[in-house]
Amino acid sequence: MGFGGRRAAGHGPVRREGLGPLHRRSGCVRRLRRRSRQPQLPRHMRRLGVESAGNARAPAGDQDRELPGACRRPHRGQDRAGGGWHCLAVDDKGRAYAWGGNEYGQCGEEPERKEDGTRALRRDIPIPQRCALKLKVRQVAAGGTHSVVLTQEGHVWTWGQPWPPGDIKKISTPVRVQGLEQVSMIAVGAFHNLALSVDGILWAWGNNEYGQLGIGDTQPRSQPIRVEGLSNLSLVDIAAGGWHSAALTKEGEVYAWGRGEHGRLGFGDDKSSHMVPLKVQLLAGEDIVQVSCGGTHSVVLTSDGRIFSYGRGDHGRLGDGRKVTTGHPMEVPINLPPPKTSTSSEGLWQANYVACGGRHTLAIVTWTDM
Repeated sequence: MGFGGRRAAGHGPVRREGLGPLHRRSGCVRRLRRRSRQPQLPRHMRRLGVESAGNARAPAGDQDRELPGACRRPHRGQDRAGGGWHCLAVDDKGRAYAWGGNEYGQCGEEPERKEDGTRALRRDIPIPQRCALKLKVRQVAAGGTHSVVLTQEGHVWTWGQPWPPGDIKKISTPVRVQGLEQVSMIAVGAFHNLALSVDGILWAWGNNEYGQLGIGDTQPRSQPIRVEGLSNLSLVDIAAGGWHSAALTKEGEVYAWGRGEHGRLGFGDDKSSHMVPLKVQLLAGEDIVQVSCGGTHSVVLTSDGRIFSYGRGDHGRLGDGRKVTTGHPMEVPINLPPPKTSTSSEGLWQANYVACGGRHTLAIVTWTDM
């Protein structure tokens, strides 16, 4: 979580005092596509949930930390993504970087040659290093054990082990995903992938055990296939979680599909899985501008800066101060004191960006004096 330890959990939003200004596209798995007001430069970051592993380069140990340490990042970062065991970033020149776990080649580093002539992957990469050297990248997305990037030409490339370990050969050299042209946005779950083309067509491929591809069955796909259930809609945002997916229309409506356990789809129950996209009726009346999917929960952002969460509730990932699992979207309270720079005690915190991790959630918020 950036606190230097591994098991310090928080069940409500907490202000991260040790962070300077952040680019507004900073975050984990989802990219922000605003249809209305553009957010100001974020001033603070909130976090909710638990840090479950040390792959973000936190020091070893289980001791609690009250204040975060500084988070290193490439200079002039344009986009960032956090996966199961690794992280990706791209700078303003289209250069991609990777760091973290590399046991499946997901950081894009070629195997090292050993003294006996064999080649082996370096397991951990502790600081950001260049990857996908020949590509000019504009968006990065990190899965459980694989990486996906979108180039400035609208092509999609991938490397690592894109399906559950053992199901398919791992590769550390980027390969282009065939059949995709003029892609505008990508989203990556644990072992499945989504791509939205400029003409509004949503494509999906990868693991499909719970129908997370949205194509009406549970058979995996090694090549992109069109998600027909969204063909007549104008999509502005897409999200992929552990075993579920979501899409947002320009009218502010959310569609979800895939594994329904723990209520992560937002349909009100905590069991049903759906193999085709269905509208999340419980969000009707809210003007949604962003959606993000975590391992077992989901979060949406409204046009007036409010946050709603639903799904599995332990570890504080829903941010409502409880550990209750729910399939009903609940508003996340932003009960933070005014920033020290504020000239008034009367004001309002509004969220500009949300992002779900496996078992935690992040949000960027700004304060407006009343």
